[in-house]
Amino acid sequence: MRQMRYAHLLLLTVGIIYGVNYSVGKMVTPQHLPALGLVVIRVTLGLLLFWGYHALFVKEKVQHKRDYWLFFRCAIFGVAANQLLFFKGLSLTSPINASVIMTVNPVIVLALSAIILKEALNWQKIVGMAIGFTGALLLISNGEISLSSDTFVGDLMIIGNATSFALYLVFVKPLMARYQPETVIKWMFLMGLPFVWMVGGPELLTVNWAAVPTRAWLGVAYIIIGTTFFAYLLNAKALRYVTSSLVGYYIYLQPVIATLVSISTGQDTLTWTTVGCTSLIFLGVFLVSQPGREKKVRVQ
Repeated sequence: MRQMRYAHLLLLTVGIIYGVNYSVGKMVTPQHLPALGLVVIRVTLGLLLFWGYHALFVKEKVQHKRDYWLFFRCAIFGVAANQLLFFKGLSLTSPINASVIMTVNPVIVLALSAIILKEALNWQKIVGMAIGFTGALLLISNGEISLSSDTFVGDLMIIGNATSFALYLVFVKPLMARYQPETVIKWMFLMGLPFVWMVGGPELLTVNWAAVPTRAWLGVAYIIIGTTFFAYLLNAKALRYVTSSLVGYYIYLQPVIATLVSISTGQDTLTWTTVGCTSLIFLGVFLVSQPGREKKVRVQ
């Protein structure tokens, strides 16, 4: 029971960190730093933090050579694709859109668990998934299915980010049973770094470093220390005690925090379309999270 309370506290903290991150990230990119260049800075400095912390306090070695492949897989989905899609998508959409779209992540986690882990689904969960995806799709198109929406590309990237993060949550769970979270994360960041540099490195050459204001650097510091170091570490620690699905469920806290922050700072406004789409997504959340008594449906 104590471990469960500890895990919930960790996940609550992560939810708040990520919820604030939508507005902080939007403040930094694309106005002051290019999105992909910001990811390069984040992963590079995050790597130094995790390796330094591991060398001082953990010092755990990899047990089996085959685990390096598992680290690599988590690096692709949990570091490279996850972060590149998120910050590029955020630079092309609004904080509220991004945070609400990310709430489909737990639904994707359940779907991937059924496909990859062969877990059974019931009809109630399937209906919940459909409603959640409908809400996200309507949010992307502002109530109309249209590729001309100003934020469509950014919203699509956030969906890609949600899918990538869901794959990471499914793939990383077995590693947490064998290693300390710091060990897993340090190898993830090391293996993800080359991909991040290949994609985002050229953008750093376009930055006028002298023109970046102190306010933006404070935002970068929050992203590196809060959203990178503490969020990854606390999420990984929680995964030692709870399921990937429960970790995903805490994403539902993010739109609440992100909306409050973005409205209070004048970055966004709350519309009835956003409220309606959010309601659809949370209805899907409710159905997906219920145990249900329907006949089981096994996804092949």
